[in-house]
Amino acid sequence: MQLFEMNRRSSTLKKLLFVGWVLLLGASANANANASASASAQDEVLANELQLTGELTQGSLIRGTLPVGSEIKLNGKNIKISSAGDFVFGFGRDAKLNHVVEYRLPTQSAFQKKTLTLSAREYDIQRIEGVAKKYVSPPAEVTKRIQADNRKIAKARATVSDLTAFQSDFILPSKGRISGVYGSQRVFNGQPRRPHFGLDVAAPIGTAVVAPADGVITLVHNDMYYSGGTLIMDHGMGVSSTFIHLSKIHVKEGEVVKQGQLIADIGATGRVTGPHLDWRINWFKERLDPALLVELPSAGSVD
Repeated sequence: MQLFEMNRRSSTLKKLLFVGWVLLLGASANANANASASASAQDEVLANELQLTGELTQGSLIRGTLPVGSEIKLNGKNIKISSAGDFVFGFGRDAKLNHVVEYRLPTQSAFQKKTLTLSAREYDIQRIEGVAKKYVSPPAEVTKRIQADNRKIAKARATVSDLTAFQSDFILPSKGRISGVYGSQRVFNGQPRRPHFGLDVAAPIGTAVVAPADGVITLVHNDMYYSGGTLIMDHGMGVSSTFIHLSKIHVKEGEVVKQGQLIADIGATGRVTGPHLDWRINWFKERLDPALLVELPSAGSVD
């Protein structure tokens, strides 16, 4: 009788231990599931905090926002971010296709990583004949003048301001036929030259050129050797517009301008084969494609 009672108690104890073990496993599984769900939800929140605008391709300007107080890096280098969380960067004509963005929210101790994969582009080859020999191979006596021009342009493009005009939608700065595109390889009189880094709008001399976005004028020069009448405008955080071959400039250095405001007239100054505007977009030294920021007129249209 005592032996039976002991066996019964032992069996009951085993059952209780088994039930407890099952409950413990269930609790652990629920905890792991909840932790996994929480991590997934956190990852989703973090992914939604980083907002990027722009085409992921070579030559593109990428605009973004993060919560106030965040930090961001591109390929290990710090990117300036505004007090409101705005930032910008760009990829040149022949940029590599894979890049890493790292960002840290004010509530996080570690940086989050995101890989950006760009699409590769193919560029047109343009052959232009009849360019004066002095512009294809400039004489030695103008070398100092060209170097001085380049220093002035580089200084203007190196401007680092707190403007965030780059976040707005850009407009085409002039009306006319699109006669040249970004990235094309130009061949002058049979000699290959550097790629073209602007968007060309062909129109009569005197055609109005307006500001494609708000900005501040950082360079005005009426007669540079290659570009003739030259104007540079700062849109903020290293983003600038350059307008060249101008016949007349209506603004002064340091002037604040609004989108759509008259800033210059199309000309045929510098190295040209006819009157047109050459509009360029830079993010510091990175030369970008203006066509990715505006709606271009249809073929044959000048609107």
